[in-house]
Amino acid sequence: MKILLVCLGNICRSPMAEGILRDMIQKQGLAHTTDSAGTGDYHVGEAPDERAVRSMRSHDIDISDLRARQIRPSDFHDFDLLLAMDASNLKNMLAIAPNEGSKKKARLMMDHAPARALREVPDPYFGGDEGFEQVYRMLTEACNNLLNDETR
Repeated sequence: MKILLVCLGNICRSPMAEGILRDMIQKQGLAHTTDSAGTGDYHVGEAPDERAVRSMRSHDIDISDLRARQIRPSDFHDFDLLLAMDASNLKNMLAIAPNEGSKKKARLMMDHAPARALREVPDPYFGGDEGFEQVYRMLTEACNNLLNDETR
């Protein structure tokens, strides 16, 4: 399975999700592949936000190798599942989907954590380190559930 994680700028939430997911995939010996992208082009080519890198490093996950890119219509062909961090980014993703069938591949990340009250992963960019830790916890739960659902 090929999974694309998507947020706005691809420097906070989606690279964190990609790092968590690829760490779990590697530890479980799965053949899945991951990538991340942003619906905006604000940070194309940039490394993840340093606060995201620090937060992930504190959990023994390195995302410093990732670089921001913008989602493209071809991603709907190249990936089996496209997971948006929030409704606004999901809407933006669906707007560039090449056809109605490809839209079915796109959904919200937190659909994989139905027990959580928050249905969207909050953007920690304008906050402090505690926001990145909250995002880490949310994404870890959703990624774990996603992989457990896939292996059943």
